[in-house]
Amino acid sequence: MSGKLIYDIGLHKGEDTKYYLSRGFRVVAVEADPDLVKYCETKLKEHVDANALKIIHGAVVDDDDLKAVKFYKNKKVSVWGTVVSKWADRNAMLGADSVEIEVPVINLAQLFSKFGCPYYLKIDIEGMDLVCLKKLFKSSCRPKYVSIESEKVAFNQLIKEFSILDSLGYSSFFIQQQADITKKKVPENSKEGLYIDFDFEYGCTGPFGSDLGSKWISREEAIKRYKDIFRYYRWFGDDSFLRRMPLGRYVLYTMSKLIGRPFPGWYDTHAKFSGPRLCSDERYCKEQSS
Repeated sequence: MSGKLIYDIGLHKGEDTKYYLSRGFRVVAVEADPDLVKYCETKLKEHVDANALKIIHGAVVDDDDLKAVKFYKNKKVSVWGTVVSKWADRNAMLGADSVEIEVPVINLAQLFSKFGCPYYLKIDIEGMDLVCLKKLFKSSCRPKYVSIESEKVAFNQLIKEFSILDSLGYSSFFIQQQADITKKKVPENSKEGLYIDFDFEYGCTGPFGSDLGSKWISREEAIKRYKDIFRYYRWFGDDSFLRRMPLGRYVLYTMSKLIGRPFPGWYDTHAKFSGPRLCSDERYCKEQSS
């Protein structure tokens, strides 16, 4: 595989991969759920046969030396599959139980060596986005663009996300509200591959790179923006007091209907590589790359 390449870590049903392929990119996609792998192999067979798409079955975890890992395949909400037991417990509390299976462990650095370093690395794997991002410390690969689903519970964890991105050489950021992704459109002057009029599905990552516009901001500005977002999370988020009250849930439902999307929603952080640089926290970088 050669030319511009995208890695879709968290393939799910191919919502994002279908978009990338439609725009002329080639894709390496990783998915832990074996049923979703089979689904996408059938759904996107023509792209697999054309060598435009490689689908890799497995999960990214902390320990690359493991051969297999326990995966909690959700029986009700397919996108909630996870290798994190606490996330599976949370899902069960929300009425969505899981079944435990074993899946292969994926070494991301080895994928880079085999298929090449991507132009864009999309990460969306339940509870493991940060683990996947840290794998870049073990590789010389630095995609021009990276995106992760940002933390929405613990603000110190959000700060850690930015510390890691900064240490890897990413200094420009774009914060994308994901709850209204179906309203997003591909810019007519897009430079990210072939232009198409595409309808984004709910739950997908959506536009990336220069298609996000020119309002990229610094780490400091991004953290300031997230401070405001976290105020909404504390009052209206998944773990908020208001959401635990019957009347509160009705208020949130009404607000969501009024603004035309789930409230307060959730966000992805997109990051743009600024080129080789010294780590802003040398001790931290050495620790992560060891």
